[in-house]
Amino acid sequence: MQAKDRKYIEIDLENYPLSLGESKFKPAHLYCRGELPQSNRIGIAMVGTRRPSSSAKELCRRMVKSLVGTQAVVVSGLAQGIDSYCHEAALEFGIPTIAVIAQGLEAPIPGERAQLAERIVKAGGCILSEYQGDFAAHKGTFPARNRIISGLSRTTVLVQSKLKGGALITAEYCLQENKLLLAVPGDFDSEVAAGPNHYLDQGKAMPVFLPESLRVTAGLPQIHTEKDRPVASLEQIAASGCSLSSEAMALFSQFNGFRKTFQELQDGCKLKPLNILAILTELELAGLVHTPDNFQFYFNGTT
Repeated sequence: MQAKDRKYIEIDLENYPLSLGESKFKPAHLYCRGELPQSNRIGIAMVGTRRPSSSAKELCRRMVKSLVGTQAVVVSGLAQGIDSYCHEAALEFGIPTIAVIAQGLEAPIPGERAQLAERIVKAGGCILSEYQGDFAAHKGTFPARNRIISGLSRTTVLVQSKLKGGALITAEYCLQENKLLLAVPGDFDSEVAAGPNHYLDQGKAMPVFLPESLRVTAGLPQIHTEKDRPVASLEQIAASGCSLSSEAMALFSQFNGFRKTFQELQDGCKLKPLNILAILTELELAGLVHTPDNFQFYFNGTT
């Protein structure tokens, strides 16, 4: 514990949060302002460029929203652009979030990011750094910060990035630890899609085609109780004015009333895995499918 007049504490190595204690990139020292997440939480790093596209804020918002009802903690670097968008979305939807910064916790944070940091702490999240006191950020501390972002997380999501940028450093750390790297594909001529497209083209990342499919693609189970478990029928869905794709209707009709693993779904239909993931997301949003562990999928309330 630091002196009482300080606003942060030093974390013992055995108490490093999330998966950082097991990471080969864990820092020798770690300082925290705010509350550490519970031990059963799962870190999801969401990183990208400081100068994203005009639609990036909504993209981040929809991806983070898909994590509601899971044990996810959104981890990012408090930079402007993608990082800030993901922190803000986590605050909006009540998801814990951790900001890892490249300076000491007593050093001033410029601009609107200072207010964002305060909101994160007040909401029960935390700001982490390996640097003590008012240590100032410099060029070398940002790549070092990125290894902690990856170390905290089971999965890293590369949202938008140029072909060169700090987010790609985080992606490389993720791959070096054989963790799951996800990337959002974009237009071939989009500068901010060049980084994700490169990793997808190289087969180093799995694609997140739909923002709402992030939870399923990241392998995060959604926690349902008997009280809030979504149960509906095709007739109720139609009456509500909600329309399903023909593929979703066909898959639901085929497996309605059954409990299936993803492999059994693949064996039972002729669709590609990514198409099945997209359909499952569509059916979950409609309340026709739920999965408590992301291993078995329950169709229309099957127990």
